[in-house]
Amino acid sequence: MILILIVHGWWMTHMTPRPERLANYAWHSALGYDLFVMLILRLLWRWLNPVPELPVDLQRWEHVAARLSHAGLYVLMFIVSLTGWMVATTFRVPMTKDLLGIDLPPLVTTVDRSVRQWIEESHMVVAYVLAAVVLIHVVAALRHHVVKRNDVLRRMIWSGRAEVN
Repeated sequence: MILILIVHGWWMTHMTPRPERLANYAWHSALGYDLFVMLILRLLWRWLNPVPELPVDLQRWEHVAARLSHAGLYVLMFIVSLTGWMVATTFRVPMTKDLLGIDLPPLVTTVDRSVRQWIEESHMVVAYVLAAVVLIHVVAALRHHVVKRNDVLRRMIWSGRAEVN
């Protein structure tokens, strides 16, 4: 969903003809709201279920990088979601419905044009930073799978448990 939102966000702001742009913003914000709900549910899941231990053969810097990147992913997803929610609710006609048609309360209603522009630019910049962190995360997972030949990627995709050989 993150990658879809980033690609769609870039496309709708750079490629979409003007008359169709509002419909794209509405769809983008609706999907963003649903991602935010999934983020909250995921955080609750992480809080209630222990995270699998990292492989013992990892170096100290790999442990630190793993913890920082996971925290960074959650923080960035949260900031992107909140700034997107603020942008969506400051349109002339606020965009407050998710994909299921559920109405969400606006975080902000009216702001000065320069403040709205700052929020929108912040949303875009943080979304691109999130995209970079996601890309680094994917490359790191592939490194574990292809180069180090450990079970990190398998644990991420299929289960929280390592395979027993």
